[in-house]
Amino acid sequence: MENEWLSWAKRLEALSTTGSHFTKDPFDRERYGEIRDIACAMMSALGNVPLHRIDALLSDSAQGYVTPKVDVRGAIIRDEKVLLVRESSDGLWTLPGGFADVGLSPSQNILKEIEEEAGILAEVIGLYSIRHKAKQPYEPDLRDFYKMFFLCRQTDERQPSARHETDAVGYFSLNDLPPLSKGRVVRADIEAAFSFRADNTGVIVD
Repeated sequence: MENEWLSWAKRLEALSTTGSHFTKDPFDRERYGEIRDIACAMMSALGNVPLHRIDALLSDSAQGYVTPKVDVRGAIIRDEKVLLVRESSDGLWTLPGGFADVGLSPSQNILKEIEEEAGILAEVIGLYSIRHKAKQPYEPDLRDFYKMFFLCRQTDERQPSARHETDAVGYFSLNDLPPLSKGRVVRADIEAAFSFRADNTGVIVD
């Protein structure tokens, strides 16, 4: 679970951005801008990150009504092993996935991500978990996310291969997981996929 002060700073930034968008009063807009500057400075201090990087990360949500981003992840299990990809950016492993693109359904998004990151075609079996990133043991993030996890199955005969933002692909058992990219996935997300596959317990919403 993320730091309480980080949660407050993120909330202040979202409220100030939304207020600035909807207000008609130039003085209120100035005040909202000052609140946003303070919130960004708080996040910079909390994360020991230069202020210009904070502004860059938040620039895509700097207008309009601020809402969480959506991250989609897909678990493909074969012979009691799960398919993982290694991210080029940090050298750590995760379920294939990423930001959901506008214009595609959640299922379409995860199938696109699996093909782009693991080089195979797949189909969705079911949604097995929806998580709010800030309330779970992921690494802290300045942005707010809902994470959607899908159990999938491969539909072609290709061997998985690294592509685009990944540099390795492999199947791993629960007892032999590699170092995980914990901003993207944690062990509980992978365990939930195996549980869903075993007894179809339904969607986990937390």
